[in-house]
Amino acid sequence: MPVREAEIDSLARYLVDGLIARGSVVAKAAPDALLACVVELMSQNFELETKLDDEADKMAEKEARLHPGIDLNRLKQLIKQRLAEKQNFTL
Repeated sequence: MPVREAEIDSLARYLVDGLIARGSVVAKAAPDALLACVVELMSQNFELETKLDDEADKMAEKEARLHPGIDLNRLKQLIKQRLAEKQNFTL
């Protein structure tokens, strides 16, 4: 299920505000600019994960047709892990 834009915005704001409030991050730019960067990075991350999911689903379904009785969910998970490793993506 894709993550909604409002959820990403809320999560990014919570993260940025929390890091600034704790003093973990000293913003050299306006907090809104920092927030925009975090939102963009998170959006790209979720988009890539969705693409990995779609590709893993297609590959797993193709393989399941060739080998009936295979655990489709486990196969999807393994394929997704391998695809993520190839792209240096952390799940």
